[in-house]
Amino acid sequence: RMVPTRDGATLLPSTRLLLKRREVAEVERELQSQREEFRQRMECLAQRRQQLSRREEELRDVVLKFDAFIKASAARRERALRRADEERARAAGQGAEVARLRRELEGLLRRRERLARRLRSLRGFGDYLRSVLAGMGQFQDIPAMLAHFGALAGARAALAQQAEARQEQLAQGWARLRRYREEAGSKLLCTKDDLTRLRARLEATRHDVLQGESHWAHVQSTATQKTLLLGQIKLAVLNLFQLATARLEVPMDVALEDTEAQLDTVLLCMQDLAAISAELRPRQLGTCPPRLPVATSINPLRHGGAKVPLSQE
Repeated sequence: RMVPTRDGATLLPSTRLLLKRREVAEVERELQSQREEFRQRMECLAQRRQQLSRREEELRDVVLKFDAFIKASAARRERALRRADEERARAAGQGAEVARLRRELEGLLRRRERLARRLRSLRGFGDYLRSVLAGMGQFQDIPAMLAHFGALAGARAALAQQAEARQEQLAQGWARLRRYREEAGSKLLCTKDDLTRLRARLEATRHDVLQGESHWAHVQSTATQKTLLLGQIKLAVLNLFQLATARLEVPMDVALEDTEAQLDTVLLCMQDLAAISAELRPRQLGTCPPRLPVATSINPLRHGGAKVPLSQE
């Protein structure tokens, strides 16, 4: 069965207290869910940071592998140059190419002359290269050293280009990370504002609960006092009932808990006594009517439970 809805003013204090406690529990569950959501967001950010660190490690491994690849490529290039020299030597031994080779020889002689002039101008650099070659002791001749350094320069250029690309990717990653941090900061601020509002609401609800509990304690105290007063009234009515029935010899067929019936019986006894007094008064004019014996009754409302004499006419 559905419980009918009631107005807030007509609800019992205990019902209002239960409603307030239920509202407090709902607010606590809402706070707990928001805390769990915030914790999950922070874990997601931590996972993203870990992914970025792993990506940086992978990039370093790629750079090392690329360096090894460049070195292997330089070695293959040297072997290819040696094979090309051998092919040119075999081609020079063929008679069909003598004329071409003569023309080439003439050109080479002219080039040789130019190179000789240039060599004389670059002899200082040659001396420097020979001194470097002698100091290093790693290469057989200067061309091998120059080829090696040329390969290194090409590898350096390629690595610089790749590093620039990686740097751009890293900058993009940092930009995304900053955006994520800004979004997380804004969400964190919103969550803090919601948490502040919920705390204020919780404090207001707790204040209402404390007021409800104090009101309920006051109601319980008032009910206790009224219950005590009702018990005293019932004892006084029972005392009057017992006195009236004992004096007038009325049968006591009323239950001890039926206070209304006892009051009705006392009222009937008083009406009978009033009727008897009205019948006897005309007959005894000029004489004092006889007084009934004084009876004692308990009146706790005025004398705190002490016995007070009652007279009946």
